[in-house]
Amino acid sequence: MKRIAVLDDYQGVVLSLPYWERLAGRATVEAYRDTVDADTLVRRLERTEIVVPIRERTRFPASLLQRLPALELLALTGKNSGHVDVDAATARNVLVTETEGSGASAVEHTLALLLALVRRIPQDDRVMRRGGWQTGLATELSGKTLGVVGLGRIGTRVAAFGTFLGMRVLAWGPTLDERRAAAAGARRVELDELFGSSDVVSVHLRLSPRTRGIVGAKQLSTMKPTAYFVNTARGALVDEQALVAALQQGRIAGAALDVYEVEPLPQEHPLRSCENVVLSPHMGFVTREAYHLFFGQAVEAIDAYLQGKLPARALNPQALARRPAPGSS
Repeated sequence: MKRIAVLDDYQGVVLSLPYWERLAGRATVEAYRDTVDADTLVRRLERTEIVVPIRERTRFPASLLQRLPALELLALTGKNSGHVDVDAATARNVLVTETEGSGASAVEHTLALLLALVRRIPQDDRVMRRGGWQTGLATELSGKTLGVVGLGRIGTRVAAFGTFLGMRVLAWGPTLDERRAAAAGARRVELDELFGSSDVVSVHLRLSPRTRGIVGAKQLSTMKPTAYFVNTARGALVDEQALVAALQQGRIAGAALDVYEVEPLPQEHPLRSCENVVLSPHMGFVTREAYHLFFGQAVEAIDAYLQGKLPARALNPQALARRPAPGSS
């Protein structure tokens, strides 16, 4: 009987989903609610054949994969965004599968954070709970400029939201051209112009060596003091120290963040004490609907694997072909 470990189940909900019943009698499932260091993780997984990580809460570089000799299958939830070294997995004959993404929930969370930010909802909620009333002025988005960094599947829908609210939309992306921008109702500009001209900047890039740290002190310094910054993509896209400095010094009006360089966000991190920031704990994909999608398809992959079949969304089918035949020496 195979052992399955689900990692980083913060809410403790994964085992209550109905899909695991398909594996009854063929596998045991254990879920862990915390994110731990590599040494602790290796001890936990030393005899585990199948691991189901929740998105990229735990990364699987080559250095970790080589310490997990029992591992046979990594059944990812969502797409591999670079958190698994697939080449290293293949070299160790570890099959990697993925599921569909959760674009709709990410779009909705971006819009929720953006509106909460400009309407001062968290600040006024805190004041009211202390017995107070109105303390500041909100900002209207109509007639303002929205800058979308990364006009892909999610960014395009955020741009449409800006247009719906009567905003002018600017866009930039590493491969974005004027035709594609225009089709999304945006005008393509260079990155520095986008930051300097926008009243709200929202980031929707994929993390890659090319985009890591692409939003730095230079871009933040060109923003208006009345402008807002939103990041629901990946924390490592942004120079976090430069962002904290801009917020603490009041060089921008505020920020809304769902992603961070280190997750979970350390307890003493300065972002936690910034009053002009709306923080959420990487919740863009954490919905009932997304979890049913992720774990329904992850269990489908495990089921196929246990039957000796190649799962539909395998990223490296050659890993199976490389394995020695049963009983061979």
